[in-house]
Amino acid sequence: MKHFLLLAMLFSTGMYADGHTDAEATVLKNIVAYWDARNDRDWDTVVAMSSSSGMLNTNSDGSFHKPKNTQTAQDWENQTPSNAGIIAVHAAEAYQLNDGAVYARYYAEGVVPDGNDGVRPYRTRVTGVWVKEGKNWVAKTMHFSSAAYGGTHQTVQADFED
Repeated sequence: MKHFLLLAMLFSTGMYADGHTDAEATVLKNIVAYWDARNDRDWDTVVAMSSSSGMLNTNSDGSFHKPKNTQTAQDWENQTPSNAGIIAVHAAEAYQLNDGAVYARYYAEGVVPDGNDGVRPYRTRVTGVWVKEGKNWVAKTMHFSSAAYGGTHQTVQADFED
């Protein structure tokens, strides 16, 4: 009976620990902090939470993958409309792949500009890889895939431009 209890304790501890490493917990907090910074237009924090060697992103509009890009706070300010909307993170999960990488996935929902000085609902699935740079976990990739339940992207010339 002692052996059964010991085995049960060992296996339950392992199962409890699975998916709850310090790196995973940090990345989950960082995902929320990253989107809070974007919502607050705190571009210095957004840049600090992004890989210093550049990001690899794919948008949810069906356009082609974006080239590797290292953005500055000024780039974010210049490219973001004044009514940029508000995005919240839902159902975030993180899985540590190795000592230097964590895979994350979650839903991002909120409102974004509609192009007519108003806003429209926004819902997307996000997957990404966060990497350890120095002592910090930063975003290296983000792939957004539409969760708007339909619609397809029609290729246009701008898809081929940097």
